[in-house]
Amino acid sequence: MDINTLKQLDQTDPLRRFRDEFHLPMKDGKPAIYFCGNSLGLQPKRTADYLQRELDLWRTHGVEGHFTGDMPWVSYHEWAKKPLGHLVGANENEVQAVGSLTSNLHFLLASFYQPLGKRVKVIIEAGAFPSDFYAVHSHMGMKGVNPDTHLIQLKPKKGGDYLPNEEIIHTINELGDELALVLMPGVQYYSGQFFDIKKIAEAAHKVGAYAGFDLAHAIGNLPMHLHDDGVDFAVWCSYKYLNSGPGGIGGMYIHERHASDRNFPRLSGWWGHDAKQRFKMENKLNPIPNIDGWQLSNANVLSTAAHLASLWLFEEAGIENLRAKSVKMVDWLATELKRFADVIQIITPMNPTERGCQLSLFVLHSNGKQLFDKMSARGLIADWREPNVIRIAPTPMYNTFEELGQFIELLDQVVHE
Repeated sequence: MDINTLKQLDQTDPLRRFRDEFHLPMKDGKPAIYFCGNSLGLQPKRTADYLQRELDLWRTHGVEGHFTGDMPWVSYHEWAKKPLGHLVGANENEVQAVGSLTSNLHFLLASFYQPLGKRVKVIIEAGAFPSDFYAVHSHMGMKGVNPDTHLIQLKPKKGGDYLPNEEIIHTINELGDELALVLMPGVQYYSGQFFDIKKIAEAAHKVGAYAGFDLAHAIGNLPMHLHDDGVDFAVWCSYKYLNSGPGGIGGMYIHERHASDRNFPRLSGWWGHDAKQRFKMENKLNPIPNIDGWQLSNANVLSTAAHLASLWLFEEAGIENLRAKSVKMVDWLATELKRFADVIQIITPMNPTERGCQLSLFVLHSNGKQLFDKMSARGLIADWREPNVIRIAPTPMYNTFEELGQFIELLDQVVHE
């Protein structure tokens, strides 16, 4: 498919207007090929207006901004619930924009990792993002469980680049009543594999364990159905596909069967107390009977403002529509990359149902970093992961089909030099 044909696809793309909603990084006076939304999403143009609104309110009203105007700060966090619910397939009372990914994971491990008797084991993947490993490892140690023997780190039994869902489920069944928790990513950060969330949660529940997910690389990337899939809890960040700014506010989900239980174990703070009684300051905890009962403090308004600027773009575009475009983009790119089989190997699953935006390209030669650096110098913004992987993530909200062709042309030039 030539560049002109790709341009035609862009002209007929029903989502094409959303590219104009973002600031595009420039290299040598022209837009870069930005395939790094899996690491940091681009800035929406409306973000400045959202932030300025709250800065103006702060400047002109001071503390009264908590109770002033159409979006008072005291309930500011509630505006994120509807779009977040749409993105992860949850009810509004099951989702919250709060904290950061790893702090949220710690809070929910405090709730959902409750070792009892021989039910002490935790399953994670051997290639888990380090923060997830550190969080689980620390909770096991603090609760008197030896992670060296009871933290089960899964890796493909038959080799390969990604972990089959069947192997995860087999291990869950093997551990049975010794298993307390399964913690998996939605999308694996290195390979780009999308795990079968529903089947993993069902298998965990059959043996009496909880199922939690780190959705850092899944939210805003592809649709999910956490409530209907029965997932117990999930956490995420917002600065990747959600375009909410570096270090932006995180988020979490708790299924309503747990969140509505006021006696469910948790680390408590005053913002999780009954909102109608909160300011009486009586120190008589009465947790809100939904995920809000896990809140500790009032919202980080400025970070949430930047978050909302992007979330409303997702509301306008629709995650299902974005996913449909993403599948077309990645399918085309994966097909074109086959002609570079002597140089790179795609380690992301080929089945579209097992991947999102990201393709991970393992460079078969020792000069992989040199190849990546040459492409970067000529207009590509992607990222490099040791030992020899280039991660690219054409993001349907702002990337174009023409850029896919430009990437292939650039790769071809560098490979043949």
